[in-house]
Amino acid sequence: MSAQPSKLASSRSRGQTVLRIAMPLGILLLAIAGWEAYVQIAAVPPYILPAPVLVARTMMADWPLLWASLLVTLETTILGLCLAVIGGVALAILFSLSRVVEYSLYPLAVVLQVTPVIAIAPLLLIYLPQDVAVLACAWIVAFFPVLSNTMLGLQSVDRNLLGLFELYGTTPAPGAFAQLRSRARALWILRRPAALPAFMAGLRIATGLSLIGAVVAEMAAGSAGAGSGLAYRMIESQYRLNIPRLFAALVLLAIVGVILFLVMAAISHLALRRWHESESGRER
Repeated sequence: MSAQPSKLASSRSRGQTVLRIAMPLGILLLAIAGWEAYVQIAAVPPYILPAPVLVARTMMADWPLLWASLLVTLETTILGLCLAVIGGVALAILFSLSRVVEYSLYPLAVVLQVTPVIAIAPLLLIYLPQDVAVLACAWIVAFFPVLSNTMLGLQSVDRNLLGLFELYGTTPAPGAFAQLRSRARALWILRRPAALPAFMAGLRIATGLSLIGAVVAEMAAGSAGAGSGLAYRMIESQYRLNIPRLFAALVLLAIVGVILFLVMAAISHLALRRWHESESGRER
């Protein structure tokens, strides 16, 4: 008797998975078909709005050039994301161990976040080498989501669990070093698992923002970014009225962004599926 409900649940789960994949793909295909039909019926010139078929042909024809630029942008995105994860997690841990450090540095992180990166990029390009400036822009926009979400997770531990943790022999002894050691132990044993879901959410946000920061910095670099990333190829195509190549570069950026998001979502699912409701509930 128990095997049949299990089979029904498994079949329902597979049906939901297929539906979640088929519906967005169907809407996307309809949008592309409508785009192609509009361009053909209205006879829109390619320098105004190229048809999807022309964009695909251009992507195949210019693939060596676009692929090399894509690798540059992707390298900047991944490096910026890695630096943001390292810096954001390290600073969040430091904030959780010391209120003085948090009160001193957290407002500066907020100022860095609320300042538009498009306003910071030209200054960075003046004072830093081009590659370092582009990487710094990708790091700036990806840093704060990791920091704020990790801090939120570290501070969201149930107070009753903290009290129980102290009750079982971890009450700090007198002295600053002993208190710091006790906080570090509670951080590793109790706060670290509690912070993981929030950290993974911040990581998914920071992945897309890192790509945005890299593209914005490459656009700010302008002609100085000759031979670099996809954003430069888009500007170059715009100046030359090669609009099909511009659309091809834009499509590649969108595809890369979606792939990066799906990779981070898969990592989050693998890390949380066995114990956290946000992921384990999806498998029911």
